[in-house]
Amino acid sequence: MALTSTDGDTGGEAGKTAPGARAPGGPYPPLHPYLSRLGRLSPRLAPLGAVAGGVTLAASFPPVGAWALAPAGPAVLALLLRGRRLRAAFMLGLLFGLAFFLPLLSWLTNLAWYAWVALAVAEALVFAVLGVAQRLLLYLRAWPLAVAAWWVAAEAVRDRWPYAFPWGRLAMSQAGGPAVRWVAVGGPPLLSFLLALTGTTIAWALTSPARHRLLPALAVAATAGLTLAGGLLPVDPQPAAPPTAVVAAVQGDVPHARDLPALLRATTVTANHAAATRHLAVRVSAGAEPAPDLVVWPENSTDLDPRLYPDVFADIASAVAAVDRPVLVGEVLQDPQRNVGQIWTPSQGPGPVYVKRQLVPFGEYIPFRGLLAHVTSLVALQPRDFTAGHRVVVFHVGQIRLGDVICYEVGFDNLVASDVGAGANLLAMQTNDATFEVDGQRGETLQQLGMARVRAVEYDRAVVVASTTGVSAIIAPDGRLLAHSGTWQQAVLEARVPLLTYRTLAARAGAWPEYAAVALTLLALACAITIALRRRQPAPTRDGDQLS
Repeated sequence: MALTSTDGDTGGEAGKTAPGARAPGGPYPPLHPYLSRLGRLSPRLAPLGAVAGGVTLAASFPPVGAWALAPAGPAVLALLLRGRRLRAAFMLGLLFGLAFFLPLLSWLTNLAWYAWVALAVAEALVFAVLGVAQRLLLYLRAWPLAVAAWWVAAEAVRDRWPYAFPWGRLAMSQAGGPAVRWVAVGGPPLLSFLLALTGTTIAWALTSPARHRLLPALAVAATAGLTLAGGLLPVDPQPAAPPTAVVAAVQGDVPHARDLPALLRATTVTANHAAATRHLAVRVSAGAEPAPDLVVWPENSTDLDPRLYPDVFADIASAVAAVDRPVLVGEVLQDPQRNVGQIWTPSQGPGPVYVKRQLVPFGEYIPFRGLLAHVTSLVALQPRDFTAGHRVVVFHVGQIRLGDVICYEVGFDNLVASDVGAGANLLAMQTNDATFEVDGQRGETLQQLGMARVRAVEYDRAVVVASTTGVSAIIAPDGRLLAHSGTWQQAVLEARVPLLTYRTLAARAGAWPEYAAVALTLLALACAITIALRRRQPAPTRDGDQLS
């Protein structure tokens, strides 16, 4: 016997009723008969709906960046899953996930095809398994709330497992939209919840009974209005005269080549950044630019350990001496191999070091290395896994208290929160996007830039983004771009930014909004499973027989 639900699905011909009639336990005629049929598409057409929904959700993220499309993903998925058996829900969730993650992560093809496929398939499989849970949640009367919480819980799972890769969170599509300010209240989990709730109430309105249309319509207006009302929130309460600092981001550029060995000409990369810094020093001396209080070089601005290569050491030291200001340099140190940000000063040379805590799968370590070694020789590109750091480091540079996140660490709530909690009044994101831009794609760098803008709003901190090839940027605490570069060009950006210590509601709440959404999802799922099991119990007929 197939599971039945409050959405009226009975899984077969026996469940069909005459047009306009109400099936036992089923809905009245829906608000819009064409859109509502998404949940009842034939097995041949439903996959097309899943693919369309996933692609639409991917389009809400850069490089397309149509942020207003974000609620469409949750709406389409809920419509597709209603009335489906669990096995069908898994397959539709898998197709939706593949259609979402394959285009979202397409820039990984520049690294290796297996990295792109392995990551996208793994994320889609997790999404599909969790999609079965969403199907069960549709048994509940309050399923729009439960499914909205499910999106936050699903993101929490994907942020941690199987590869700890926090790409594709609904909130991170909103850097350019008015709703982004909600992250200052409850972080990305709250914004993801509001976006998903907007989508689920739309799905509810499209499938609601004809005589109960008013309440769902009001719910859509309320949730959409509440989400967009984030643009009215006063999230940047700066004091009358906050301390400020002039910061500079140096984008030295790297050789633009299609083969990775050419891209990894470490001495050329370091020389480019040193030359750009010396050019900045000349302009400062001429009075054309203000003297910066801090200069930020990107991740991998030197891949050769300066302690082991005297020429590299001398090149960096001379550039620091020329600009006569502290410089945060992105380095690869050896024994053990670590990805770090290190402060260099004119008087003392290399100083305090921050070691990257969250390593990139397939970039800084190879998951299933032994297995993949039998499939492809590309694992030789990363012969040794990097060693991760384990502590927060806040650099003290005059008035500046600098918190550093390296590359995709910006996507992890706990890492950025730890910097702010340790007293950072300015954030830096050092990144190397060259590998992912070889074929001209800008998806990775723009998606990462969007995350940095969201973090600026979330914690009310200016953010300096330094990339080897772009896009580099200086971001105001309200998420605005004060300066930004293009890609594949040498650039030096400067701006004066406030050094703020105000703790937003999101900073105070920490991870509790996410914990609350996960707890709500688990409680709702327990209730949904109870309902599903009860519906599996056969009901007696008048003559004592049982329905199958």
